[in-house]
Amino acid sequence: MTAYLIRRFGLMLGTLFGISIVIFVLLRLTPGNIADILFDAGGFVDPVDKARIEKQLGLDKSIPVQYAAWIGGLLRGDLGYSYQTEKPALDVIAPRIPITARIAGLSLIFAVLIGVPLGVISAVKQDTRLDYVLRVISLSGLSIPGFWLGLLVLMGFVACFGTIPLYSDRPAGFWQGLLMYSVPAAVVAFRSSAFLSRITRSSMLEVLRQDYIRTARSKGASEVVINYYHALKNAMLPVITVIGLKLGFLLGGLVVIETVFNIPGVARFLVEAVRWRDYPMVQNLVMFIALVVVTINFIVDMLYAVLDPRIKYAE
Repeated sequence: MTAYLIRRFGLMLGTLFGISIVIFVLLRLTPGNIADILFDAGGFVDPVDKARIEKQLGLDKSIPVQYAAWIGGLLRGDLGYSYQTEKPALDVIAPRIPITARIAGLSLIFAVLIGVPLGVISAVKQDTRLDYVLRVISLSGLSIPGFWLGLLVLMGFVACFGTIPLYSDRPAGFWQGLLMYSVPAAVVAFRSSAFLSRITRSSMLEVLRQDYIRTARSKGASEVVINYYHALKNAMLPVITVIGLKLGFLLGGLVVIETVFNIPGVARFLVEAVRWRDYPMVQNLVMFIALVVVTINFIVDMLYAVLDPRIKYAE
């Protein structure tokens, strides 16, 4: 187990290192930088002033030197300086992380609480009218674009309540704050729950066809025990994998929802940073998302041994 943990941790570091190189090089290959955007917005270009700004920002140095400076800053806990806001990158990113984390967390909770039970019911009631209804709902969730569903929700709030759920950094109370985050989270969770429902249904149907399930039935075990004790426990392994991957994808998928609902989270700010070629912000935000994804995958791998005692990690 110890040897596996060491190898797995080394793979995490290697993945993060590769991602850092890719995002750093791609940003530099994109035409234009923050100095070009600033001067284009001003309507004039003074080569002397432009060269001075590029020198101040370190953009006149070679790409390997810039990369080494960035990685060295990360190891020291220095995330650099935001070109757009003219503030330390950490001061800009830190207040936005809890906002996106709350929405992503609520979205995952909604998706699991809705998708997994519906998938189990659909598998247990295979080829019945209820199964067909649930399958149509799941297909609808996978087909409807997130931005369109978000706009429909906003229009529905206007039609029913005469207003829309506005973001506030200081909600009046717990319930107002919960509603404020729950509405965009539910929009994101609709698609994720549909995907989880189909994965759970497929996994459950595969397990229900196994020999030990038929043996349990022949011994007189009740359908409740068979479906929710024997089958569901063994069907959860691929579902756990999908849940872990979904949490990573939610951070990137929140870009559209945070824009539609005008929420100042990490995902929305990442788009603005890309538009402004704000290199420190883009690099650090992408690395943050990558760190979350690889950490979740690591935790999922560890959960396999807990959920299924048959899984053993070789030393």
